Amino acid sequence: MIEKNNRKLSVSRQCGLLGISRSSLYYKRGGKRRNSDIVLENRILEIFWECPSYGYRKIQDDLRKKGCRAGTERVRNAMKRLGIKAIMPKRNLSIPAKGHKKYPYLLRGVKASAVNHVWASDITYVRIGGGYMYLVAIIDHYSRKILSWRVSNTLDTRFCEDTLNEALVKYGKPEIFNTDQGSQFTSEAFTGILERAQVKISMDGKGRAIDNVYIERVWRSLKYEDIYIRDYQTARELKSGINRYFEFYNLRRSHQSLGYKTPNEVYYAGSQVEKAG
Repeated sequence: MIEKNNRKLSVSRQCGLLGISRSSLYYKRGGKRRNSDIVLENRILEIFWECPSYGYRKIQDDLRKKGCRAGTERVRNAMKRLGIKAIMPKRNLSIPAKGHKKYPYLLRGVKASAVNHVWASDITYVRIGGGYMYLVAIIDHYSRKILSWRVSNTLDTRFCEDTLNEALVKYGKPEIFNTDQGSQFTSEAFTGILERAQVKISMDGKGRAIDNVYIERVWRSLKYEDIYIRDYQTARELKSGINRYFEFYNLRRSHQSLGYKTPNEVYYAGSQVEKAG
């Protein structure tokens, strides 16, 4: 398939078009592959396509549970031959930045008592095709309404700023705005927007993800009720799908904690904001 004397396409270019490394072109296999190796590789691929975040240890454990015995070194070598490795996002999206001001946590013993009393924001990752994108959203604690959201392929500050500005324009301002200590939320650009709007800034203590429990529940619902089922392959599909889900979430998804009302019903019943959907 590779033409070494092709004057129009170099060997490197031909390998690139075929998606193989140039070194593999010159690799000579030291003997015929065993049937057991082929079977193992096929089983590894089945597990990997179902769980692309699995590394060789988890794949080995899954193989063991399915009755296939293979040592860690054998599994790791098989994955190298197949050219696959765990697809993982950054372990922690809430990484503080040196020099950024940290704000105290203001929600200890405080329960949202009205619409726009407490807003909160968080970032999560969502799988798309063979990679990941990042999703930020702002929620009103009292009504559970998603006020605004954005997706981005990078963890920059701008998409968080745009999300915050949209929420403030559409819905006014909260008394308290709570986030974690991630660098996107502690940046002067982001906190400056809140300070100019005279909003009290609250930040979770380090390792206190439970402090933002309402939006964490939204992430879980979104992923299990939509993203994991639909398996979006492109950014356009993902944005369309999230938009559709959040419309359903705000307009039609009733909450037991809200007396089986929807977030929109609760939000607009206690707000002077004109209903925007």
